[in-house]
Amino acid sequence: MDLILIRHARAQPCSEDLPDSMRPLTERGRRQFARVARGLDRLEIRVDLLLHSPWLRAVDTAELLGRILDGPSRVTSLLAEAPTVHLLDDLVRLQTQRVAVVGHEPWLGELCAWLVAGDAGSCANFALNKGGVAWLTGIPLPGGMRLQGWFPPRVLRYV
Repeated sequence: MDLILIRHARAQPCSEDLPDSMRPLTERGRRQFARVARGLDRLEIRVDLLLHSPWLRAVDTAELLGRILDGPSRVTSLLAEAPTVHLLDDLVRLQTQRVAVVGHEPWLGELCAWLVAGDAGSCANFALNKGGVAWLTGIPLPGGMRLQGWFPPRVLRYV
């Protein structure tokens, strides 16, 4: 399986008036991530399924990935929390070879560390920038994947 981990783009800051789960992308974040999606498309990175967190900034980011999506997009609350065995089970059961997930830090870093190193505790070494992308291949089990590519958003915006 190819698993593309994508951190949501730049969002509105936290405030007392806006719950964390309801923070939308900023206009700058939307513009910059549209260029990231274009870079992924130019690199011919395609996915058959897109899973994303229900939080608004992840939903907004997922919508901008339409140009690389060859199949459906689905919401999963498992991407709005620390990675669990349930998330890995869902990934293992998928009937597709190319999957992208859009989520949040530190949880994506934990997922990456868990899949590559077998230890979610080493997540500080796998922190994604906003709009950043990690490309993994292998079986989505602890230690069962290899890191194929690490793309800071700045790189993808200029591809």
